[in-house]
Amino acid sequence: MTDKLIIFDTTLRDGEQSPGASMTKEEKLRIARQLEKLGVDVIEAGFAAASPGDADAIHSIAKVIEHSTVCSLARANERDVRAAGEAIKPAKRGRIHTFIATSPIHMEKKLRMTPDQVVEHAVTAVKLALEYTDDVEFSAEDAVRSEMDFLVRIFDEVIKAGATTLNVPDTVGYSIPVLWGERFKQLIARVPNSGKVIWSTHCHNDLGMASANSLAAVMNGAGQLECTINGLGERAGNASLEEVVMAVKTRRDIFTCDTRIDTTQIVPTSKLVSSITGYPVQPNKAIVGANAFAHESGIHQDGVLKHRETYEIMRAEDVGWGANKMVMGKHSGRSAFRSRLQELGIVLEGEDALNAAFARFKELADKKHDIFDEDLQALVSDEEALQVSEHYRLVAMGAHSETGVLPVARVVMSVGGKEHQADAQGGGPVDATFKAIEQIVHSGTELQLYSVNNITSGTDAQGEVTVRLSKGGRVVNGQGADTDIVVASAKAYLNALNKLDTGLERAHPQI
Repeated sequence: MTDKLIIFDTTLRDGEQSPGASMTKEEKLRIARQLEKLGVDVIEAGFAAASPGDADAIHSIAKVIEHSTVCSLARANERDVRAAGEAIKPAKRGRIHTFIATSPIHMEKKLRMTPDQVVEHAVTAVKLALEYTDDVEFSAEDAVRSEMDFLVRIFDEVIKAGATTLNVPDTVGYSIPVLWGERFKQLIARVPNSGKVIWSTHCHNDLGMASANSLAAVMNGAGQLECTINGLGERAGNASLEEVVMAVKTRRDIFTCDTRIDTTQIVPTSKLVSSITGYPVQPNKAIVGANAFAHESGIHQDGVLKHRETYEIMRAEDVGWGANKMVMGKHSGRSAFRSRLQELGIVLEGEDALNAAFARFKELADKKHDIFDEDLQALVSDEEALQVSEHYRLVAMGAHSETGVLPVARVVMSVGGKEHQADAQGGGPVDATFKAIEQIVHSGTELQLYSVNNITSGTDAQGEVTVRLSKGGRVVNGQGADTDIVVASAKAYLNALNKLDTGLERAHPQI
């Protein structure tokens, strides 16, 4: 008999804590629909008390998700728990995930509470959460540096209060697999009534061992694993969903559990999250990297051609490589376009939005012979990027570059509805374009990242550009896509400026 391993995805909450990775409500909805299609058991949709926008996004996700549990994070206080409870109200299956720090350094320096007060807050929060749902998860923040006796005590108390899932997080990525597995074994052995709850783990990747630590916990009794797509998340990120799921599936000789994940949706989900957040996937990333199933060595190539399993422990098609290749083009009609968007989980509000998207699709089809699903995702993301704010808008631009001559760019853009034009030289056409924009806006920002990735293969592929800007402690990512890299770069830069212009502040707890 194979046990079911619950997959708890926190891409929309912890993943969004990556610098500049904040998402709009529409983007969160697209990812949530894809996570449900992937087969995720629990979607942590956000932290309701962080902002009205977060609460609204969770509420909207709770309305549309049919099969996955929708969860909101909450600190162990009444305001947070009630905000989470209201946000998940429309969900067919809702969960409140409440937490409080349990390590001596956190209790003394951050919370300034005694251990008794921490236990009291945890118990009160769980009881409050039960007013909204019977599915309540409790996390002991910084469990990796918490004293074992205190963990046993607080877990015992929250079980008595009614918690149904207990999460043991390595909040700072400090543990190593052998010690993390032993910690789970001891906790499950020592906590009274430990068999009445589901044990969970949430590992960060500061030492590069998040996935390994998570799997060690599973081997020692954890029944839920918290992770993110592409390992996205705070600092060095979280355990990667794709890594832990495929490890369990591939090593059935070791793991006595399985997940309900549709693994053929892993790569499409990875590409969607990368596109929306602006965080590219490194080529040598396990499972979802472009080189994950590539073979350069002649010896490897010869072996794979003779028998795939000589060098491949998984099939590329099993995780979604090559499975997302429905091709559309300039002869594709409006109905086919609408149908494909629906299959991709993209819902456009009203006929006007569909007509605008279809017009952009036709415009792209004139530049690019074949249009793949990834192009459609980028097209919609680009359309949503334009709607972030209308304060800065690209009207027209041109750039010129030739050997031995400094590149020059001319930009015409709208600022608050008024057109401005500027010319600038730079080290390259992109540099010249950014300098021309800055001559108009004088933003005072710092460029932290400039990244270009091709969305599909071929010389006519769209380029997807990510620009990360910082100003006054705020960090944002801007995205732009176009078959012309310089135009895509200008779009991305302006998208980032528009995000900074909104002035929205966010607050994130970390577990």
